[in-house]
Formats: sequence, structure tokens, C-alpha cells
Amino acid sequence: MTETTASAAPAVHVTAPAGRRGARIALRTVQVVLALFFAVASAGPKLVAHPSAADSFADMGWGSLGMYAVGVLELAGAIGLLVPVLQSAAATGLSALMVGAFVVQLTYFDGANAATPLILMVPLLLIAWNRRAHNADLLRLVRRRA
Repeated sequence: MTETTASAAPAVHVTAPAGRRGARIALRTVQVVLALFFAVASAGPKLVAHPSAADSFADMGWGSLGMYAVGVLELAGAIGLLVPVLQSAAATGLSALMVGAFVVQLTYFDGANAATPLILMVPLLLIAWNRRAHNADLLRLVRRRA
């Protein structure tokens, strides 16, 4: 017959490996930087009708309505990057907007800054992929409201 004894083992607190935590912090930092970029440097000039933005949209024939629409989409995406349940969807939407910006750069502006939207898509797609678990939460919220 074997005797069993209850041991008073210390409680173990399990934490994520340091590398995983560092990656989460880095990704969050990239999200904040991109949100600031899209809100201030990209949407800002469009929403205040800065001449640089207004002239570009006028040259394309989109006028102020197109300029404000793109500015609102960029601002919404910037805010979404900071809201956990919206992060993946916002990054995906901003990536789609960057595809449009790439096409516009090629067709209207002879590719002068065509690399910029492509460069921005890399971290946006990384965010969309790494935060994709939030999509299920977003879907549950939408279904509950319907």
C-alpha cells in the first residue's frame, strides 16, 4: 500500500514568455504610431481642406466630397486601430484603402509616391492577422445588436 501525502507546493504564476510579451508590446506600439499617422498626417489635412489635399483631389476630379470621404475613412480606421474589438477590421479596411491609394498614385500621379501605401500595408496586414481573434468578438456584438 502506497502512502500519499499532500504537498504544499507553492502556487505557480504562469506568464507569457518574454519574447511573446515583447512582440505584443511592439505590435501595440506600431498600432499607436499608425493610428497617429492616419489621424494626424493623413486624415487631418483632408478634413481641414488643406490646400495640398484639396489640390490633389481637385486634380483627380474627386473634389471636396471625395477628399472628405477618404479623410473620414482614414480617421475611422485610425480610431479603430486603438479599439481592441475593431483592430483587425480597421487594419483590413485601411489596407484596402492603401490598395486604392496605390492605384491612385500610379494612375494620377505617375507613381511618384506609389511605394508609400505598399509600405503602410505591411504593418497593417500584420496587425489584421495578429488581432484576427477579435473578429469573432466583433461578429458576436453585431449579431447581438441585430
